[in-house]
Amino acid sequence: MRIFRAAAVIVLLAGPAYAQMPNVNLIQELPTKTPEQIEAEAVRDKAYKESLKKIPDAKVSSDPWGTVRSAETPKPAAPAKRTKTGSTAN
Repeated sequence: MRIFRAAAVIVLLAGPAYAQMPNVNLIQELPTKTPEQIEAEAVRDKAYKESLKKIPDAKVSSDPWGTVRSAETPKPAAPAKRTKTGSTAN
């Protein structure tokens, strides 16, 4: 009876571990490209790169608060010394 219990425990523990390692190939074979497809892709890439060159560089800052802030940052004021008013016995 002990052997039967031990075998049942081993089977129950091995089931989830076996389920995590499927033997199914989920990656499909990729078809190779024809020379015409490679040439068309090269033409598309060239046109894309040339269109990127036509975009002008941004010379103006996009800071919406740029006109509100001053050029100099004000120095923080020194903290005022606090004095105790009255006496309390702790």
